[in-house]
Amino acid sequence: MSILDIKRGQSGQTRKTILVYLTLSFAAIAINNIYAIFGHGVRSAAMTWMFLYPLLGGTLFYIFIQRLFPRITHFAGYRAFYNLYNSGIAALTVGSFLKGILDIAGTNSPYVVLFYAAGWLFIAAGLILLMVLTASDRRLRSTKLFFCRCRWSINR
Repeated sequence: MSILDIKRGQSGQTRKTILVYLTLSFAAIAINNIYAIFGHGVRSAAMTWMFLYPLLGGTLFYIFIQRLFPRITHFAGYRAFYNLYNSGIAALTVGSFLKGILDIAGTNSPYVVLFYAAGWLFIAAGLILLMVLTASDRRLRSTKLFFCRCRWSINR
């Protein structure tokens, strides 16, 4: 396996994530429109705007991250950030979908707030982890030890 393949694979993972979130945004729009057909003309703002979580929080966020930190998938704790952040976006989207269903049905539930709280908590934890990872990567690159390790691994 060459270094070129590794680089393609890592950026390919981010591209795949962007495409999945874009697909989920379109699926959320389709679900809203299909549910509106069977909702007897009743609509919910929570369900109408649920596509924004995967669109803004997923697609645009990962495009921004890919442009800002092209080597982000090489960070040691990237997978933890990835799992936390994506779980937060999923919780917000499902919470919005559930709230939309309950609004259309004319009822409510105290548990919907838990979806929003868990979603924002996971997103905050993921972003804090991302900031720690990028700060430690910058400190690591500024030391001579990093350059010695890089030369050693390249020559090896």
